[in-house]
Amino acid sequence: MSEQARHRVLRTLVWLAVLPLPIVAYMLGVYVVTRGEGGSHAQHLLSSQAVLVFAALLVSGVGGFLIWSTATSVARTTSVQTRLDHLDDALADRLEQQTPLMNSFTRMLATIERQTDEINSFSQRLDNAYRDLESAHARLQEVTFTDEVTRLYNRRFFSIRLEEEIGRYRRFGHPMSLVLLDLDGFKGVNDGLGHLAGDETLRGVAEVLLKNTRAIDVISRYGGDEFAVLLVETSRAGAEPYAERIREILAAHSFSHGQQVTASLGIAALPEDVADADDLIRAADEALYAAKRAGKNGVAAYAALDATAESGREVPVA
Repeated sequence: MSEQARHRVLRTLVWLAVLPLPIVAYMLGVYVVTRGEGGSHAQHLLSSQAVLVFAALLVSGVGGFLIWSTATSVARTTSVQTRLDHLDDALADRLEQQTPLMNSFTRMLATIERQTDEINSFSQRLDNAYRDLESAHARLQEVTFTDEVTRLYNRRFFSIRLEEEIGRYRRFGHPMSLVLLDLDGFKGVNDGLGHLAGDETLRGVAEVLLKNTRAIDVISRYGGDEFAVLLVETSRAGAEPYAERIREILAAHSFSHGQQVTASLGIAALPEDVADADDLIRAADEALYAAKRAGKNGVAAYAALDATAESGREVPVA
């Protein structure tokens, strides 16, 4: 049923409910008048009939009202149901319109999850590659800066650390000393017992130096049978007893080949003796060869060389 037809039905029902009311009112008036004037039997009968008609009309009016009320309720219910149907249709249309968007969103989420997995996998591979690179870098540093025989630092690394400590001295004024050590009679070990015995001797000297030198100091195999020890924040007064202790330990050390090996050591200090790296190495080297010339198995300091040069006396050996 259309909306206009429902409105016409409602108007008809309203008229059917309201129309009997004025008729009932008129007949009720006639009855009251005739009763009050003491009318004839016919009049009373007419009045009674009028009352019956009134009652019937009243009943029909009430019934019409009930019908109207019910029809109105039904119409309202029908209207609400119609609106709900329209709303359902609208929601269905909206859902149908949103379905492609939801499907697209679902595909996008799946793509994001797949790309996230790919990124995590790539990140893991990158971490592994970085660790491999660090390991390779460490091996490269070991090959580049480590002596193959003694596993001490080599001369290249020593030169780098020496420049760093020179820079530290210039910034903060901290003293430093260099001790150069050269083995006495090492050529005889190599020639008489072979290079394997010579390598064993070098490793034994390295072990002595590592056990008796601070961790902050720099120990290196400087070349051949020569070693260099950079004593950080150490003046000549601290370097001399250190060098003497190393000499004594090596002189008493038992090597597996059975031959005794001693060492000569030269000392130079910064800033007491020289002012830069090149001069420090040169001064320590001069002190070392002074100890060699004095009879080997000894310690000489660069400061003593200067004093001897001025006085003309022989270089003292500690």
